[in-house]
Order: sequence, then structure tokens, then C-alpha cells
Amino acid sequence: MATNKKSDIKHTTGGAAFTDIVLEIFRLNGRIIAAGDELVGELGLTSARWQVMGAAEGEEPLTVSQIARKMGLKRQSVQRIVDVLVNEGLLVLIDNPSHQRAKLVKLSVKGKNLLKKVEKLQCEWANSIAAGLDTKELKCAHDVIRELRVRLEN
Repeated sequence: MATNKKSDIKHTTGGAAFTDIVLEIFRLNGRIIAAGDELVGELGLTSARWQVMGAAEGEEPLTVSQIARKMGLKRQSVQRIVDVLVNEGLLVLIDNPSHQRAKLVKLSVKGKNLLKKVEKLQCEWANSIAAGLDTKELKCAHDVIRELRVRLEN
């Protein structure tokens, strides 16, 4: 019977670099969620609620499934958050002409007003985090992360 020892497995240089990026993104994600929770906590939000509200902000209303796909989340998790935000008057559900049962999610006026406050806080926070970093390097990092996401989606 063949065994698969860790020493038998070798990354390519690119595979090792990608693995390092993935591990760093896991750590970064945890920090971003914690920072986001702290940033919007005083407004009665969490990072998860903020994320769903942001996805519902677009010109065209989306279904819960579309929001989940857009944000890389599970539909059931998004549905629970949408239900809470609807009960709090931050989102509204509207009829979907394309599907009788799958309602469309839209920000309410109250939700839009709250999101404006969040965007102001986020702008100040992002500016302070980015201060002193090279903008070209930030844009390059964005391009690489976006390309990795696209490859994973395919």
C-alpha cells in the first residue's frame, strides 16, 4: 500500500508562492472582519451585515442567491442576514418579474442612509491603513488577487 508522506509532495515555486498568498489572505480576512466589526459596531452592524447591504446597493436589485454568488457566500447565510436586515427596515424585498418565489433585495431609504455613514467611516479607515504604502504596489496586489479569484471561479 502506497503512503503519501508530506516529504514526497513538492510545490513548484509558483505553487509555494500561491500557498503563501492563500495563508496570508486567511490571516488578513480574519483581521479585516474583526476591524470591520469594530468599525461599524457603533452603527449596529457587523461585517457580514455590511457586506450584504453593500451587495444590495447596486442599481439593479439582486436575489439572495445572486448576492451570495457575488460575495462568495452561502445562500443560507445570506438569507438569514437578509431576513434580519428586512426586519430592521434596512432592506426591502420586492417582486421579481423573472421568478415568482425569488424576491429581489433592495436597500431601503433607512438602509441607504446608514450605508452612507458606513462609507464615510470606511473611507477614513482605508485612507489611514493605506497611508505610506505605494499605490502602484496596492494596485498590483489587487490585480493579482483578482486574477487568482477569477481562476478559482473557473
